[in-house]
Amino acid sequence: MKRISNYIDGQLVAPNSGKYLDNIDPSRGEKYGEIPDSDASDVQAATLAAKTAFPMWSKTSREERSRLLLKIADLIDANHEMLAQAESKDNGKPIKLARKVDIPRASANFRFFATAILHESSEFHRTDISTINYTDKSAIGVAGCISPWNLPLYLFTWKIAPALAAGNTVVAKPSEITPMTAFLLSELCIEAGLPKGVLNIVHGLGQKVGQAISEHPDIPVISFTGGTATGKQIAATAAPMFKKLSLELGGKNPNIIFADCDFEEALNTTVQSSFANQGQICLCGSRIFVERPIYERFRDAFVQKVKQLKVGVPSDEETNLGAVVSEGHMKKVLTYIDLAKQEGGKVLTGGNQVRLQGDYAQGYYLAPTVIEGLDFNCRTNQEEIFGPVVTMMPFDAEEEVIMMANSTQYGLAATVWTQELNKAHRVASALKSGIVWVNCWLLRDLRTPFGGVKNSGVGREGGWDALNFFTEKKNVCIKL
Repeated sequence: MKRISNYIDGQLVAPNSGKYLDNIDPSRGEKYGEIPDSDASDVQAATLAAKTAFPMWSKTSREERSRLLLKIADLIDANHEMLAQAESKDNGKPIKLARKVDIPRASANFRFFATAILHESSEFHRTDISTINYTDKSAIGVAGCISPWNLPLYLFTWKIAPALAAGNTVVAKPSEITPMTAFLLSELCIEAGLPKGVLNIVHGLGQKVGQAISEHPDIPVISFTGGTATGKQIAATAAPMFKKLSLELGGKNPNIIFADCDFEEALNTTVQSSFANQGQICLCGSRIFVERPIYERFRDAFVQKVKQLKVGVPSDEETNLGAVVSEGHMKKVLTYIDLAKQEGGKVLTGGNQVRLQGDYAQGYYLAPTVIEGLDFNCRTNQEEIFGPVVTMMPFDAEEEVIMMANSTQYGLAATVWTQELNKAHRVASALKSGIVWVNCWLLRDLRTPFGGVKNSGVGREGGWDALNFFTEKKNVCIKL
């Protein structure tokens, strides 16, 4: 049993309450460790440490901040396998996914922002011959960073790295469902020599720790990734306090496949975009719209490929889908599959829990599921499921599929498959979405803005957008 600690003021410490929560291995459905059941008093201690460290850290040179963040990145790379194993066990995802995506991206996040601050510039305006204006940017103070369970270290570092690079100190809360790699990161930060109080990690429940961060008067900026309902709660708490907010929330992403697509490329990528990480990526395409001339051909080929996917033990290199993150989440997904049937949907493959053998017999495994025959505006097609479930629908006209794609409350990401350039531009422009991939999926340039519209969030992360979010701009006007 591994009992992890909070990271406050440069030290690994127990929660003030002395209480702990069970940490469950979803691949086995059993407890394998304990995490702090922290509360507002732990957040207060972390905030005090961060507030105390802020004057020193904000005045630390960019070169030194960059050096320390790059050292953390080096330590992530040096401990790649340990972190990948921990991520796979904690989350249930295939080990090969953690090795290829999660851990390399965590390192890349630190490297990107550590080097970006060395190339940052400011705006200068000459108003007339005797007057100039320039923009001064400074760190805000203590930043609250709250991250989700689906890509634990990947998204945890996506928030922490720009906040620290910009000169802020941080009070961070990882998901209580997947806390392990955040704890291991705290050990690496100690090894890297990060000054005490610069980064503080408080583990525990959202209604205790997350709420305490959101409402703390000395935390003026909040970055959150997670569900839309939780985002609303954070906004309701933080907005009246005039805190700066970045909310990356849910999605119900359309995948639009036109008849003139590269069929094999669209087919293979759609399998990936549907079921990567057991469909537990906010960017997965859960609604597949296929132009009618190729609908039956694409549907049949897609279902055949999905049937070949292996649901198995996360440590098996041949596994395509591991366990979903928790028993509660598994039950939620199964409930939506039942709802789809009630709404007239036909399950073409999957739709059931998968029982493995031996030590993994109690794990939380689901078969990748494909459903057709549903109306575009039914609950199954309107509500976020966040699991290995996709629906398929034919369409006849460009205007029709745009209407259906835009029909949900969400607007995070979309994918368009066509070889006609003008059509690609038209459809991308018409889609109400923060990200549109054309003839690809999940290709990310860290310089680009990331975020959604409608109920998928507020604000943008990535590149200069992230660094600007974690800084305050001041105009200085000088008459010569």
